[in-house]
Amino acid sequence: MTAPLNTPDARPSVDCDVLVVGSGAGGLSAAVTAAYHGLKVIVVEKANVCGGATSWSGGWAWTPGNPLAKAAGVSEDPELFRTYLRHRLGRNYREDRVDAFLEAVPHMVGFFHNKTSLQFVPGTKIQDIYGSTPGAGTGNRSVGPKPFNARRIKPELRAKMRHQLYETSFLGMGIMAGPDLTKFLSASQGNVRGIFHAGWRVGLHLLDLLTHRRNMQLVNGTALTGRLLKSADDLGVQIRVSTPARHLITDADGKVVGAVVDSPDGGLQINAARGVVLAAGGFPRDASLRKELFPKTPTGREHWTLAPQETSGDGITMAQEVGARFETDVASPAAWCPVSLVPYRNGRTGTFPHIMDRAKPGSIGVRRDGKRFVNEANGYYDYVEGLLEATPEGEPVEAWQIADAEFVRKFPLGMAKPLPVPLFPYLRSGYLKKGRTIEELAEACGIDPQGLAATVAAFNDNARKGVDPDFKRGETEFNRYGGDPRNRPNPSLRPLEKGPFYAVRIVPGSFGTFAGLAADSRARVLDTRGEPISGLYVAGNDQASVMGGHYPAGGINLGPALTFGYIAGRDLADATRYEDQDANEPDAAMA
Repeated sequence: MTAPLNTPDARPSVDCDVLVVGSGAGGLSAAVTAAYHGLKVIVVEKANVCGGATSWSGGWAWTPGNPLAKAAGVSEDPELFRTYLRHRLGRNYREDRVDAFLEAVPHMVGFFHNKTSLQFVPGTKIQDIYGSTPGAGTGNRSVGPKPFNARRIKPELRAKMRHQLYETSFLGMGIMAGPDLTKFLSASQGNVRGIFHAGWRVGLHLLDLLTHRRNMQLVNGTALTGRLLKSADDLGVQIRVSTPARHLITDADGKVVGAVVDSPDGGLQINAARGVVLAAGGFPRDASLRKELFPKTPTGREHWTLAPQETSGDGITMAQEVGARFETDVASPAAWCPVSLVPYRNGRTGTFPHIMDRAKPGSIGVRRDGKRFVNEANGYYDYVEGLLEATPEGEPVEAWQIADAEFVRKFPLGMAKPLPVPLFPYLRSGYLKKGRTIEELAEACGIDPQGLAATVAAFNDNARKGVDPDFKRGETEFNRYGGDPRNRPNPSLRPLEKGPFYAVRIVPGSFGTFAGLAADSRARVLDTRGEPISGLYVAGNDQASVMGGHYPAGGINLGPALTFGYIAGRDLADATRYEDQDANEPDAAMA
């Protein structure tokens, strides 16, 4: 089959071995891996900056069995990972793809950590979400990017980097989950070391803004994409921004051999001798597909994604043009995340992801009837799933995260920052609601006052005892780790007692999509008959989730994105020996 607009010699062309469409974690992982093995690689990016949703993420990747854990003396039997995933994924467990992921993960981490500029830090204390599930981990199954100074990236490449998401920053400066965030929070409570840490971090950031007009202290997702971009550049990968891919090119035998793209200089044909990797970020910005696939989204616009505007399904559309199968048989079409909408004085509306505030003691989530609907300290996916299930058909899907005065001065409540940042800008804009009493807060939010008062009273009685019989909040290590270790008897539970009281409106959002292109264990795109399409690979959110639309642990987007990008890059290079494998060991068998 020949793709539309495939008219040889009708436009300028360039040649390479591998063309990668998209510059998030999956695309850059494939590009770096293929280039390391000697292939000529071109990356095209639709936006005028690189990084996609990865740059706006927390940067943590679920990587069970990784070498950083083993170096710390933690060596788990891989069957534990399979046990955990079998229980969590149920009928969506696909043995061949899960096995490919688990086999490649340690080698992927070892390759990047030891052979490229992408170094990691271990997630020593990061728990799997469902601690009571057989095989669940209590730490050391995740890695995050080591903080990175953007001065190590040459200016012309730095100009192609996506900035930190403003809503998850402090004046544009990223704060890394873990010790960095803990010290910032302790500063709001008067801790001298925390104040010193926050002071030098903010001071250095202000200096960077004066001298470079951007954040130079890269953490979280910006550190991940920054390190990947430097790795790609070191290996000679050509990065082209403002270059959206329009159609795939196939030869007479149906092999994908390149793509037609738009460039700043006009149409261009890129010939890729080995093949093409699609990693364009899925379809979270496609309102028509959201309407079709997302629950309780009647027009497709009742959803606010954290992915960039460019993630509108281009990779999936191009693949379908050459016969690919779009896999929608997943538990959830998207990686849900509760978000709040931040109004700015210039008319822009920001989207804030509620990741860490929900687990802190002194706050609960309620619907308009005033009732709780979920264990707020579980994963962000669970929060939205619970809200969707609790909302009757025809009603708007929304909730309110409620907190007392002690909470908002110690912890963030959405975009509203703790001391010493004032609350009045958030109150003035209407983002934050306030009431002297619980009933007054309910009136301000449109919540049933009697329902909310009854809910808070019951919650408070139990929280004083450190228990939550309704939703079992605080019973798992994951819940307690997300709370406040100084709070007793349960780090995740404290009564809401000290007025005034505050609330932020919560609506459904997502980090990206789980439905995507069907793929095999080698990251090759499958056609409608289940056969691989020669020369076409997929990684990241363009690929149907290896987790089958479930969210068993934090980082299950980035872990598989990096891993299947790595698998694709190796397959395109015909690599048979893992990069960290001893020369005397037998060749690694490719599935």
